Amino acid sequence: MKLYYLTGACSLASNIALREAGLKFQLVQVDRKTRKAADGLDFTEVNPKNYVPALTLDSGETLTENAVLLQYIADRNPAAKLAPPAGTMERYRLMEWLSFISAEIHKSFSPLFRDVPEAVKDYARNNLHSRLDYAQRALGSKSYLTGEQYTVADAYLFVVLGWGAHVNVDIGRWPQLKSLCERVGARPHTLEALKSEGLLK
Repeated sequence: MKLYYLTGACSLASNIALREAGLKFQLVQVDRKTRKAADGLDFTEVNPKNYVPALTLDSGETLTENAVLLQYIADRNPAAKLAPPAGTMERYRLMEWLSFISAEIHKSFSPLFRDVPEAVKDYARNNLHSRLDYAQRALGSKSYLTGEQYTVADAYLFVVLGWGAHVNVDIGRWPQLKSLCERVGARPHTLEALKSEGLLK
């Protein structure tokens, strides 16, 4: 398998998950400006949507969309317990978190990285704050989003919340979420993934 990524982007969650699942894969960096991939391909050939992550399978098929990749990766090695079994209410709760992180938290960060009027950024920041207020309440005293078992949703939230430092969003306002990030950030496979993208020495 090949994981196409941009350094520090949401594809980092799949990078972490692949390592947690113990799966063999090749990490292929995409140039942010030229959209050329390190394997020589034009990234738009890999993913016509032109954004990461994209996971090219050994069959030659390519999967896109973070919430899908994370579940696919988890299902390749059920023993790693990165996702509850398909068809269970616990799995639907995981899917609920993945959808919320993707649509409500991840996308609320997007305008903060763009050259848009400050009023748009203020709107996005306020929206993000309300979503993080909810996430903190829902997390409560649990170690991880779905309980005491680490899942791919925790990896995704860790990556997205890490962007706060770059766009003037202090995650310290949400102490439980900050603690979750610290727990995930200390995991050996998270550290490996961060190093692989040059985000840690």
